[in-house]
Amino acid sequence: MSSTPGSGEAGGLFAALRTSAVTLVATARTRIELAGNELAGERIRLVRLLVLGIAALFCVGVGILLLVGLVVALAWEQRVLVLGGFAAAFLIAGGLLFAAMQRANDRHQVFAATLAELEEDLRQLRAATGHGKKAD
Repeated sequence: MSSTPGSGEAGGLFAALRTSAVTLVATARTRIELAGNELAGERIRLVRLLVLGIAALFCVGVGILLLVGLVVALAWEQRVLVLGGFAAAFLIAGGLLFAAMQRANDRHQVFAATLAELEEDLRQLRAATGHGKKAD
């Protein structure tokens, strides 16, 4: 049997396509594994923060209640003034802590490493295909 003209080129093209597909799948698998690792690490970090935060809040809350009770007992004649002062202080502190919590939560970006790797992949693909070039 004789080969038709261009059959070697078609085989080379299909081989190149297969190689590209394998590379693409391997890259996608690596990125998905990276995302999974980051997700697992993030879950562990959040659970640890939650447990430590709840324990700290409980201890501080009990301590504050005991301190307020002590101050009220020592200044029994001005108990309304003392309780009002403590209430105002706690409301102000709660508002400040809530604002700090919002700022801290805004700064953390989940999957930062995965997003960085995907951006680099996209940049390399654009450079390889010529889509990343800007017209001057």
